[in-house]
Amino acid sequence: MKQLSLFALADPIAKMLGSWSVELTTYSILLRLVTVIILTSIIGCERSSKRHSAGLRTFVLVSFSSCVAMILDLYLMQEYRIGLPLLSTATIISAAMLSGNSIIFSSRSQIKGLTTSAALWFCGFLGFVIGAGQYTLSILTWFPSIEVYLNNRSNHFEIHLELKNSNYLRDFVTVSRQLGLRIDDIEANQAYVGSGLSVYTITITIFSAELKK
Repeated sequence: MKQLSLFALADPIAKMLGSWSVELTTYSILLRLVTVIILTSIIGCERSSKRHSAGLRTFVLVSFSSCVAMILDLYLMQEYRIGLPLLSTATIISAAMLSGNSIIFSSRSQIKGLTTSAALWFCGFLGFVIGAGQYTLSILTWFPSIEVYLNNRSNHFEIHLELKNSNYLRDFVTVSRQLGLRIDDIEANQAYVGSGLSVYTITITIFSAELKK
């Protein structure tokens, strides 16, 4: 356990907080649990706002259970000289299975849920990291918030367009240009061939702040 504490103290945030933050005390355990809940809530809220299958509670539960498993493993390694983190191993396997099941293959062979799956696995890993007292690595959870911030200020948009008649595409392009939109790319989705729908992915650039709203 002494070696684990020395390893954790190499973390810059742990150095600022002091040695108590890497030892298994009531206050350090509460700090880790509260930290992991707050940070994973950021990702969970972002996924929930986009109506994804895994929401706030799922992300918090995955990260919370991972953090508890790591803390228990550290306790068992300290008190009973157990050399392997058995609980953490079982938890990461369960998190991998859960994240894998969040990937959906549609009837048209389209894959959905990859970002949610990766986020779930990451939250599980984050729980282990914070449970081990590595607080600095937890700043990676701010990346989704930064991504949302940048996307909200971007002038580039991607539209999923479903048309009953491919001739309507010309009307869409005409109206878009009249509105002052710049069409950068039009890509036909081959997965819908023969379905009666003409589906396109259209990339546009909007220069007007009023249109962007």
